[in-house]
Amino acid sequence: MNRLAIFDCDGTLVDSQINICRAMEECFTRARLDPPERAATRRIVGLSLVEAMQALLPEADAGTHHMLAAEYKSAFHRLRGLGEVEEPLFDGIAEAIAALDDAGWLLGVATGKSDRGLAICLEHHGLTRRFVTLQTADRHPSKPHPAMAAAAIAEAGALPETTVVIGDTSFDMVMARAADAHAVGVAWGYHPPEELTQAGAHRIAGLTADIPALLEELV
Repeated sequence: MNRLAIFDCDGTLVDSQINICRAMEECFTRARLDPPERAATRRIVGLSLVEAMQALLPEADAGTHHMLAAEYKSAFHRLRGLGEVEEPLFDGIAEAIAALDDAGWLLGVATGKSDRGLAICLEHHGLTRRFVTLQTADRHPSKPHPAMAAAAIAEAGALPETTVVIGDTSFDMVMARAADAHAVGVAWGYHPPEELTQAGAHRIAGLTADIPALLEELV
C-alpha cells in the first residue's frame, strides 16, 4: 500500500508569517478596526480565512468575518502585485522532501491557502512535481476538520495507517488524528512543541532533517 506524507504549507514548508501579519493588519485597518497583535495572528495561521477571522474577532457577526476574509485576500494580492510577498522554504525542507520522494513516499499538501496561492508558492520553489495531491481551503472545511487529509489519502491510494500528516499547528495534529493518520509536529512553526504533543502529535521534528527518519519509524 502507498505511503503518503501530507505537509502543511505555511509554517511547515515555508516561512510566510511576515506576509500574513502585514495582510492581516492591512485588512483590519481598511475595515476601520484595530489590527490584532502579531502574536494573535500567528496563532490562527492554518485556519481557513473566515474561521481565522472568527477566532480573531469572536464578538463580530458572520457578515464582518466574511468581509474581513475578502479584505485579507485583497491585501495579500496587493502585496504580491507589489513584489513584496516572500515565502522562503525553511532550511532543509527541499532536501527532506527529496529524501522522502527517493524513498518511495507519495507527497501531498493540506493547507489553509487557496488553490492559487499554493500553486504560486510551489511553482516558485520548483516543488510542484513532487506532490501528487494538493488540498486547500477552496474545496474543504477549515482544519482541524479531517476532510483535507481524507481527500488526500483517497487521491493517493493510501490508507490512514500508511499516512503521516506533518504540520506546525495543533490544527494539523487534530486533523491528522481525526482522519486516523499519524501526526508529526514540527518545532519551527507557529505553535510550540508541547502544544503539538497535547493536540495528538506522535512525534516532534526538531529539525527538518529529522522528518524522513521519523516517518520511517511510524510507517
